[in-house]
Amino acid sequence: MTGSPSPSIGALAIQPLFPVALGQVQLALDPLELAIQLQALYGLRGTALSNPDPDCAWTGDLNRVWQLHLHPAFAPLIDTVSGHAQAYLGQLGFDPSRVVLHLQRCWPVLCEPGQVVGRHHHPNAHLSAVVYLSGDGSGDCGCLRFWPDRQVNELVPGLAVGHGGPLGSSGWLQPWMDVAPRAGLLLLFPASLDHAVLANEAADVLRVSISLDFVLTARADDPDPPEYLAPHPCQWQQR
Repeated sequence: MTGSPSPSIGALAIQPLFPVALGQVQLALDPLELAIQLQALYGLRGTALSNPDPDCAWTGDLNRVWQLHLHPAFAPLIDTVSGHAQAYLGQLGFDPSRVVLHLQRCWPVLCEPGQVVGRHHHPNAHLSAVVYLSGDGSGDCGCLRFWPDRQVNELVPGLAVGHGGPLGSSGWLQPWMDVAPRAGLLLLFPASLDHAVLANEAADVLRVSISLDFVLTARADDPDPPEYLAPHPCQWQQR
């Protein structure tokens, strides 16, 4: 990686390194399709309102609704998301002729007022995505919060948490980043990135989103897949 130009003599310059790639796309949701999708999600959720703790949002992956991509009402939306996922990989530098993107899971998240989704990541996937079917961009119905893997700029591990220590707040020690949901907003990010849904504080507003997990493998016709890339599933052998 090429570094930045040399600083002026005697001047300190700080250069940000190693950014996390957060993809963002504003999709135009068709009102009729959205109404059909919401009706389908209400039906899939049924009478359950939580997961099962009343403070935890209802998520399809824990309620046998993890293949939403097979539901016809969501097919056009999933195709659109998948296309943007391919574009995301391209901007990261992946060679589309050498990798295959597999949609592994797709599930809805319905978050009633007062509910949250705890901090987690998706260890069985490589790329995650979320598309919002509700939200006005204010964050009232619960932002999506991302955490850095490690606070390397705190130098002494643990100082960035505060508690009256000698390290004050700084833009170089951002403890997290929040993204406010907005209907039609699509986010793409590494599946290993820790994230959570903050409390829905909007009265009488249901926060609705669809999550997707993707996995990367080599192509089926690749006779010599790269060392760190799994061969195509058609080349696997169940034992």
